[in-house]
Amino acid sequence: MLLTIVELLTWLQPESTGATSGGGAGDAAGPAGCLGGSSQFILLPVMFAVFYFLLIRPQQKKQREADALLKSLKRGDKVRTSSGIRGEIAELTDNDVNLIIADRVKINVLRSHIAGLDAPVAAVESKDKKADDKAKADAKTDEKSDKAKNG
Repeated sequence: MLLTIVELLTWLQPESTGATSGGGAGDAAGPAGCLGGSSQFILLPVMFAVFYFLLIRPQQKKQREADALLKSLKRGDKVRTSSGIRGEIAELTDNDVNLIIADRVKINVLRSHIAGLDAPVAAVESKDKKADDKAKADAKTDEKSDKAKNG
């Protein structure tokens, strides 16, 4: 029995009696805005399910991925720390990682502060080079078309 949100909200709304009481003491049903006891018990699990699927479950998935990354680290990986320092893993222990960040410069960071694997520099440079080559080729074709128009 799946209800849409609109159906659920209209079902949870109190019914109007049609009688207007001028603040009279004859209302035995209680205030018009109160929900019945069973409706409140239905609403609580619905709210919990929404919070679970929108907040809790995605955070757990992200945490599992981060844990898997930290477990899969190995010597020679290029990584980025949570503070933005990039380096190559020289040594690993259960809690610490020694990173080479420059020639003869090693730093020791906590393994939990590794934010992720860093893209290889060669791959980034090759993407930049391809973009530069394309821009140069586009500029040359523009120049040729301008010369052809000007005659």
